[in-house]
Amino acid sequence: MCGPSGVWDITLLKNKLHELKIFRSLKVRIFLIMLIVGLIPCFVMRYAILNNYEQRAVNVRTSDISTQLKILANHLITYAYLRDTSSEVINAELEQLSNLYDGRVLIINSDLKIVKDTYGISEGKTIISEEVIRCLKGESTSKYDRENGYIEMTIPITESLQLPEDKNMGEKFDVVRGVMLVSASNDNIIATMDSLNRQALVVEALVSLAILVCVVLVSKVLFAPFKKIIVALDQVQAGYTNDPISVTDCRETELIGDAFNRVLGRMKMLDDSRQEFVSNVSHELKTPITSMKVLADSLITQQDVPLEVYQEFMGDIAAEIEREDKIISDLLSLVKMDRTAADLNISQVNMNELVELIMKRLRPIAMKRDVQLVYESIRPVTAAVDEVKITQAISNLVENAIKYNKEHGFVKVTLDADHQFFTLKVEDSGIGIPEEALENIYERFYRVDKSRSREIGGTGLGLAITKSAILKHRGTIKVQSTEGEGTDFTMKIPLTYIAV
Repeated sequence: MCGPSGVWDITLLKNKLHELKIFRSLKVRIFLIMLIVGLIPCFVMRYAILNNYEQRAVNVRTSDISTQLKILANHLITYAYLRDTSSEVINAELEQLSNLYDGRVLIINSDLKIVKDTYGISEGKTIISEEVIRCLKGESTSKYDRENGYIEMTIPITESLQLPEDKNMGEKFDVVRGVMLVSASNDNIIATMDSLNRQALVVEALVSLAILVCVVLVSKVLFAPFKKIIVALDQVQAGYTNDPISVTDCRETELIGDAFNRVLGRMKMLDDSRQEFVSNVSHELKTPITSMKVLADSLITQQDVPLEVYQEFMGDIAAEIEREDKIISDLLSLVKMDRTAADLNISQVNMNELVELIMKRLRPIAMKRDVQLVYESIRPVTAAVDEVKITQAISNLVENAIKYNKEHGFVKVTLDADHQFFTLKVEDSGIGIPEEALENIYERFYRVDKSRSREIGGTGLGLAITKSAILKHRGTIKVQSTEGEGTDFTMKIPLTYIAV
């Protein structure tokens, strides 16, 4: 049994898998991209506008307070406020300044003693801070504390003095008598920024909605061709039509349609080939049986058949049986070739010795047809191959070159290799292959000259078996032929077999 936590885990897993499937959708990805592309500028603009406003507002407020403080500092010197804080005029100005900027004003003398606090809580105390000390040296300071929401400023209270006449006539210099320390609230700036932020959020929401609408409209336009392709593929799968797909709304769908049409054409060709193969197999297997039946019926219906006729008919029947056996053997070989590459029995084979052995076996056939066999080995070759299948492929090529040759002709076999592949070339001086038939010679039961093929006992499966064996080894086979002059087959196979 599964407890609540187990049910929750399974549900969570299903939800995650569902989310992953959603993110695999091209529509969702385009939506997310457009949403991000649309919202990032909004975020950047909102940040830039608010930050720019804040800096400008703080600078304006700081400049305004600085001007007011400088005026007030002159008044403090005029009324000697640092020595006597009873001046009602200065106190009124201080209170007015404190109320105006919703802040606090401290008047500090040169001994770091607070002589006036608009809050009335620190008068008579001593203050020691870096800003105050720097200000006593004549340096004004300003600091904006965004976290706590205030602007802190220091303004020196300076008095201009004139040097004695005997030293420097009429020259004045400034003496710092004290410091004005002001903390001004920036609540109005924050309130304005909050208002701007709310307006920006509304704009972002509207932009997001507009993007959503645009994505829906764009997706309908962009994915309409893909929908057409899906509908067409479903119709082909259901068997309603085998017509080629043509969706030219955009280049991508056109390419997809072309690729599918090529696959569809290949499937049709394979289907036609399969039907033709079944028909050819039926015909090829039926022909010897029909011949044997005719011969057997002739013997049965005749009485007192002479021994010579009887032996002749039985010889013909044996030949047809041998032919039937060869067809079946070739079919079984072809079936084995069609299996996966895992059926290959790969081993290191000395190709020079293997080809020489094949030539030795086929030399009696060549001598019988008065065809000269020539073998040329360029260099020693050792390759990782299935010896049985490669032997069958090479034997078929050489045997065909012998059978379809001219009287007093020749067959030359050349073995060579580089650092990756070995090549075997089979040249003959035979009857050649018509150009229009070259692309069909590897098809099963295909014969260029049917009457000559039957005369020499061909089944039409040899080249199909050869090509299948070469392809299983990740190799290639090419043919060049001139009718009436001869044919060259070249097979190229990797020295090292790599299973895929």
